[in-house]
Amino acid sequence: MTTLLSFLVLIFVLVIVHEYGHYLAARLSGVKVLRFSVGFGRPLFSRRLGRDNTEWSIAALPLGGYVKMLDEREGDVDGSEAHRAFNRATVWRRIAIVAAGPMANFLLAIAVFWVLLMHGIPAIKPVIGEPGVGTPAALAGLRDGDEVARVDGNEIRTFSDLRLALTEAAAKKARPVLELANGEARELDLSNLPKAYLEGDGKAIGVQPYMPPLAPVIGRVEPGSVAEAAGLKPGDRILAVDGLAATHWRDFAERVRGRPGMETELQVESGGVRRSLRLTPAALSEDGQRIGRVGVGPEVDPALFESLQTEERYPPLTALGQAAAKTWGMSVLSLEMLGRMVLGQVSWRNLSGPVSIADYAGQSAEQGWLSFAGFLAIVSIGLGVINLLPVPLLDGGHLMYYFVEVFRGRPVSERVMELGARIGMAIIGAMIFLALYNDVLRLLE
Repeated sequence: MTTLLSFLVLIFVLVIVHEYGHYLAARLSGVKVLRFSVGFGRPLFSRRLGRDNTEWSIAALPLGGYVKMLDEREGDVDGSEAHRAFNRATVWRRIAIVAAGPMANFLLAIAVFWVLLMHGIPAIKPVIGEPGVGTPAALAGLRDGDEVARVDGNEIRTFSDLRLALTEAAAKKARPVLELANGEARELDLSNLPKAYLEGDGKAIGVQPYMPPLAPVIGRVEPGSVAEAAGLKPGDRILAVDGLAATHWRDFAERVRGRPGMETELQVESGGVRRSLRLTPAALSEDGQRIGRVGVGPEVDPALFESLQTEERYPPLTALGQAAAKTWGMSVLSLEMLGRMVLGQVSWRNLSGPVSIADYAGQSAEQGWLSFAGFLAIVSIGLGVINLLPVPLLDGGHLMYYFVEVFRGRPVSERVMELGARIGMAIIGAMIFLALYNDVLRLLE
């Protein structure tokens, strides 16, 4: 229910903001709005308001919305209102009306980030964990516990800043220079990363958050898991795995991951009593590899992580500038990633559909309003970018036609627009199919 309600709130907010951008621009341009609909299909709720008797409705399918304006191409228009038809508006007014929707999404993201940055966003310091063998981070000489201060001269305050900077560099196949807090510098060669580098959440680069050494003591056991069936309980200390001593939790976790579907012997201490037990880790797929999993988590002392915590907070004017910069940076990165997907340089697995968005919405809502608001801003940026793509049927496709009209001095022909609509429908259909296909794969994995 949390996931469903969070997803509905997310969609309703984004759609209302986007369509209200179109509505407000139309009203300011003197164009009459006939209907403002959140969702498609049969109206569940409808009411007429305002001097134009505009119909405000909520429809059955909530995945989108639209603003219907008076238009002579869509039906008869009374002569007394012809001057208020969309098709009679100047090309620049039509451009403003169409562009206002995506712009409203960007403004929403800026406003949300502004509030969050003034309030203060809990974050993790840009301290990295042990890089994987053979990764660019390991080859560059980065070590467990290194703290990054700058990337290519740009200040890095949080681990999220670091991940975003490296994602941008990886998309460009660049060689970013990381300046460490101790004054040293390291150059990462990101020119030969696999297409699927984003799917591993940074693992292919070798930059993951630092984890303080944890004792091999079980803190939680998942119901119905392999560990529960074997008799493991919270408080049990793992002494050895297949005869090899487990000094830290990492020792235990890595050995279990490396034994999917293989019987494994554990030496366990519980209440001062040592015992031996056997279990077979479940085999799962992660980043194209089979890993073992038994369904336990470590006992964590919060004090170990206090030194790694920070807060991103700014005074109002600085926060506004940071919010605008964050929105701009994410927008540019989204466009770059889409472009590289088209060129085949980045895997299409990075495209998410409604199922993944709903899942992330639910997870962020469970973490609190700060997390949910941040996710709302990120999705709002994505919606704005997608709608500005020069694809017929999207806002960007209409803008493309109108700019052609500006240069040609006359509108694009109906024949061209009809052909464009078919091409646009095919492109949008393919994107939806890929997004849903990726969602299904993520669920299966």
